[in-house]
Amino acid sequence: MWWPSTVLGAGAGFAIASIPGALLGALLGQAMDRRLQLQGWEDVRERLGGRPALRDDEVLFVLLGRLAKSDGRVTEGHIQQARQEMSRLGMSEPARLRAIAAFNRGKSRREKLSRYLRRLKLQPHAAEGTLRACWRMAWADGKAGRHEREVLLSWGQQLGLTRSQITALAQDYEPRKPALEGVPLTFASALRLLGVEADTEADRIKQAYRRLLSRHHPDKLAGSGASDAQVREATERTRELHQAYTLIRKRRGF
Repeated sequence: MWWPSTVLGAGAGFAIASIPGALLGALLGQAMDRRLQLQGWEDVRERLGGRPALRDDEVLFVLLGRLAKSDGRVTEGHIQQARQEMSRLGMSEPARLRAIAAFNRGKSRREKLSRYLRRLKLQPHAAEGTLRACWRMAWADGKAGRHEREVLLSWGQQLGLTRSQITALAQDYEPRKPALEGVPLTFASALRLLGVEADTEADRIKQAYRRLLSRHHPDKLAGSGASDAQVREATERTRELHQAYTLIRKRRGF
């Protein structure tokens, strides 16, 4: 990575005082790069154009805005999902206002995002959390189109995730079809629901169950402005997870 002020400082220092000047200029330039959050020449061009650098939480909402607008129209479901992400992050009022501005900035589709994705890649936990939020936004209108999937595949790979990891995250948030009344849950479908194998260790099955239960429990939606349909879906998903875990426990004897 070429840090702009570092390069310019080293060049200017060398012209003035040879190698010692280059070293001093590089140190001063590096300090300026860090202070101004300049990671490439694109950042310099953006600053010269009057556009402020994005904070990490603002990057998330720029991405969400880009996804919401990807099909040409931002729906009420997209807006509701953005609000839920703000609630999920426990944002203060000033942070919410910045998030709204970033969401609108993302809808303009003019933002170059590669440098911000490279920055998030250095924070693996933040990278996965960002992509999870993006998949939730992609499914907010009930479907994730081909273009959205391609965009998220590209973003995920830039964040350092593999194709299989990106696909697995998509499946985590894909809206579930209503269960058919009277159709019993089978051992195979219970395993698929928890994302485990028939010979997976009992402790790992428990962990998978608790992780999914924590993620999909309707209490998670409390105070987030979720619709009645979203609460019903979360309740149904929780019920299915409980049934699947109970069935596997009985079959496996733990």
